[in-house]
Amino acid sequence: MNIIVRDAGPADGPIIADFNSRMAVETEGRALDPGLIGPGVDALLDDSTKGRYWLAEQDGQVIGQIMVTYEWSDWRNGMLWWIQSVYIAEEKRRQGVFSTLYRHVESLARATQDVCGLRLYVEDKNKRAQDTYLALGMIRPGYQVMEIDFTKDQERKDA
Repeated sequence: MNIIVRDAGPADGPIIADFNSRMAVETEGRALDPGLIGPGVDALLDDSTKGRYWLAEQDGQVIGQIMVTYEWSDWRNGMLWWIQSVYIAEEKRRQGVFSTLYRHVESLARATQDVCGLRLYVEDKNKRAQDTYLALGMIRPGYQVMEIDFTKDQERKDA
């Protein structure tokens, strides 16, 4: 399988938004608001300080994606790259697409002087993804992610 990894650009917004919507349904049973996801993807594509997307292509067709956002670590005096919005087209899974995307990001991160590591979050029930991440050399650092989602507050106000 010949996989090419490339930076995403503004023209890729619709496929990324579609992949993100599919991922949300598959992993969380959640339908994303098209009025938010499209502009949200475009905002990142238009401002590299927010993050970056890379796409995996095969025969000119986008078959996967990975996104990185940034978090400064004062403890490490370096930038953590958070891997997010990972999606591989269903018919291309278990064929090395994610590993190719991950290794690309890892290589770029290691070559970037102020980057001190990679992180991601994974659904508790997604054992297959957890096994994949562990096989790629990631570890469980002993943290849990906690959040307050202000967009859910807005959904309640709109109801």
